[in-house]
Amino acid sequence: QVPLADSGGGLVQPGGSLRLPCVGSGPTFGGGTVAWFRQAPGTERLFVAGIASSGLTKYTGSVKGRFTISRDNAKNTLYLQMNDLKPEDTAVYYCAATAPRYTTVVQTTIGAYTKWGQGTQVTVSS
Repeated sequence: QVPLADSGGGLVQPGGSLRLPCVGSGPTFGGGTVAWFRQAPGTERLFVAGIASSGLTKYTGSVKGRFTISRDNAKNTLYLQMNDLKPEDTAVYYCAATAPRYTTVVQTTIGAYTKWGQGTQVTVSS
């Protein structure tokens, strides 16, 4: 059983929307920071958005105002609502979680996260 199962990707036209869910198994979302990263071909994996245990959210600049991250601890599910998608949003999107300890900050480095989803492809093209 994978610790995190992300899905919801697909092909969408510019200006369209997608919602990516990430379901955790075990005590994944009982605490800690959870986040989304993305990786375009030939580039490194980069932070997109995260939410701390306290509810604090953080976004990379290029998605502010377009993407919204949220978590439902009761359903052990993390979401990324993506609106007004642009071709430069094309990438494989990964959900990630830190160790289940209460956090008040959102880490943006890959090394801070101990659990990862398998990735879901998002392609924005006309």
